[in-house]
Amino acid sequence: MVSSMTGYGRAFYECKNRNFTIEIRSVNHRYLDLNIKMPRSFTSLEDKIRKKLQEKLSRGKVDIYITQTVLETESSKALLNKNLSDSLVKCLQEINERYGLKESLSLSLIAKFPDVITIEQKDEDFEEIWSNLKIPLDEAIITLASMRLKEGAKLKEDIEHKCSSIDQLVSNIAEKSSLVVEQYKTKLNDRIKELIGDNNVDENRLAMEVAIFSDKACIDEEIVRLRSHVFQLRESLNSNEPIGRKLDFIVQEMNREANTIASKANDVNVVHLVLDVKNEIEKIREQVQNIQ
Repeated sequence: MVSSMTGYGRAFYECKNRNFTIEIRSVNHRYLDLNIKMPRSFTSLEDKIRKKLQEKLSRGKVDIYITQTVLETESSKALLNKNLSDSLVKCLQEINERYGLKESLSLSLIAKFPDVITIEQKDEDFEEIWSNLKIPLDEAIITLASMRLKEGAKLKEDIEHKCSSIDQLVSNIAEKSSLVVEQYKTKLNDRIKELIGDNNVDENRLAMEVAIFSDKACIDEEIVRLRSHVFQLRESLNSNEPIGRKLDFIVQEMNREANTIASKANDVNVVHLVLDVKNEIEKIREQVQNIQ
């Protein structure tokens, strides 16, 4: 199935002592570019998060936002350095007495001194955090993938419609190009008669000139290849694998064949039809840029 690179997924999960919110946004990009924004304490989990995303996504610029709200925690506690605080109070009181100061000691003053109060961090169980975090992560990825598939279905329908337009235009080109040689032969014959009057036309020389023109103006091979590329494009749209890069290559080849046909065309009507083909190819190219 065709998958777009544009999508959005969000999930919320609440566990025993915290909850997680995960948002994933993706847009088109040549490669897979993951940008993860999460609490600094989750740094050790980044590789696991990346691996899970890489299992489901192959292309796109993807921004992942992970936030947590701690509901209750024993992960940290404040510790009073009693010996240091006793010593500080004693020193401050001595300063007051020695210099006749009348400033009263306050809690805020004592707390400003470093190491009086320290925060003891309890080691977090990151295996438990990961077992909870991956639940909303999976859900957000599924939501994102679903949106990308819906967008991809629209792209597929539009590209198939444009392929049908190209098929019709190529058929018209083939029909008109088959008449170009005959028209050239008639015009050349008429021109020669104008120049030589009633003298007989050298049919062999005329046939040779027409053959040379026919060889230069022949676009049969280009038409066959262009039709083949359109067929390959349609076939690729039914693949279950990432096809964005393949489609991009096919579109380049389609454009190459269209350019060759235009350069060989000796008929203004054929040129106009080729321009219409190139216009449809360009529209497909723009759509393909957003396919994974």
